[in-house]
Amino acid sequence: MPPPAKQPASWAYAEQFTAEDEVLQDARARAAELGCEPVSPGVAAALTVLAATARARTAVEVGTGTGVSTVSLLRGMAPDGVLTTIDVHGERQRAAREAVADAGVRTNRARMIPGRALEVLPRLTDAAYDLVLLDGDEREYSAYVEQAQRLLRPGGLLVVDDALWQGRVADPAARDASTVALREVGRVLAEDERWVSALLPAGEGLLLGVKRA
Repeated sequence: MPPPAKQPASWAYAEQFTAEDEVLQDARARAAELGCEPVSPGVAAALTVLAATARARTAVEVGTGTGVSTVSLLRGMAPDGVLTTIDVHGERQRAAREAVADAGVRTNRARMIPGRALEVLPRLTDAAYDLVLLDGDEREYSAYVEQAQRLLRPGGLLVVDDALWQGRVADPAARDASTVALREVGRVLAEDERWVSALLPAGEGLLLGVKRA
């Protein structure tokens, strides 16, 4: 990830608006130990709200990490909701299982699948999911979005993390592979009539798309 850009005081205030409990703090500590970067506190809080707003009973997460976003989604989903979460790093998923257990969530509500997202997603059922979160390899996001369009039910919600990528997406001079890929995903969601979309300045940017009926 590129070096962080300076953020305004209002952004910092929003990020700290919802205090995180010990479960998420511990999951963040495990992320630091394992060398991965979880979603920001502001994004974690937003994920809980978005899952609750969507009344999600079925969801897919690309990029389990150590469970910060996993727990955040599960806390917003229906009490019997099941989250399918995918990550290539087994060690990180083991840490995420610990976070889910610490949160008091039944283990059968978190279906953790190790492997590459582009190998796992095609095996999931069409139009069977209420929400899809993308927080994996940014260079593969366009392919993820096509899979999400297939997986989501009409009215289902797509959430793309890191959509502003440290301010680089808005900078035309930034041409690295991740920035170009994220910029293209934003363009597709904005122009594709299959989606209703919005870009929110939470964390490093949340791109939202609702699948039209």
